[in-house]
Parts: sequence; C-alpha cells; structure tokens
Amino acid sequence: MNIQQAHTSDAEEIAAVLQEAAQWLSDGGRALWSGAEIGRERVLRDTSAGLFHVAREGGQLAGVMKFELEDPIFWPEIAPGTSAFVHKLAVRRAWAKKGISTELLSFARGHARALGRSYLRLDCVADRPGLRNLYEHFGFALHSVIRKGTVSFARYELRTTK
Repeated sequence: MNIQQAHTSDAEEIAAVLQEAAQWLSDGGRALWSGAEIGRERVLRDTSAGLFHVAREGGQLAGVMKFELEDPIFWPEIAPGTSAFVHKLAVRRAWAKKGISTELLSFARGHARALGRSYLRLDCVADRPGLRNLYEHFGFALHSVIRKGTVSFARYELRTTK
C-alpha cells in the first residue's frame, strides 16, 4: 500500500471516493457529509492546501483521508502544536474490509509523530458503532462525547509518543 500526500490532479478522484462513501452511508440510512463538504470545489481547495492523503494499491486509489494540524470546530480546547486530526477517512467499496482504513490511520499516527504532535485525534457521529469499533480496535480512546446542534459526536484520541 502506497500512502502519500495527494496532488491537485487527484482532487476529482478524491471527491469521487468521498461521494461513493457518502452514497453508501446514505443508502444505509446513515447520511453523513453534505454535497458541499465533499464536492469537487471543496476537495480541490483542501487538496491544494496539502490536506488530503491517498492510499493506492497497484495504481488504484483505494482510500483517502484529510490530515489537519488544527480543528477549532470539534477540538477548540486543544493547545496549538500538540495534536493532528483525521477527517474524511473514506475507502472505496471495492476495497472495504481489506485494511485500508487501518493503513491510513497507521500513516496518520506516524506522520503526527514525525511532526512532533503528541496526539492524533478524530471525531465521528456517536451512533456509528462499527466506525467506533474500528477506531477503538486501532487503539484510540474515547475522550468525550459532544453535541453540535442535534447530533452527538464521539471524540477520540491516540497518543503518538510513548
């Protein structure tokens, strides 16, 4: 598995992966991202800013993740420079259950550590037991559950240094 920072030329394909994941979630009654959040324009902006990483196997894009150094919306109390944050982790359905999410999370942990960040943090909708199990089995610990509007979010953290 080759994981690297995405190039602007990857934006269209990243948006397609996110839209595929969003459609799959919506079909299962678990809608997540808005069209604006995962549309080509937003993804191009975020990719141009160096925020997306892609996982490829044999030249095929298997999964994506947004890796950020701050998250004032879900983690406003976190001191700058202490953490990295994962968002928009998505895997193509053809690559589901093949360890792509774990590969991306492992990369994120190592990248955060290399940047001197003591924690890798993420959030997810609290009523997603499968996703929460993935994070917990990887080693993330539940930090807290917060509400944003009518939705509860589980916030997780993982220490990157020993």
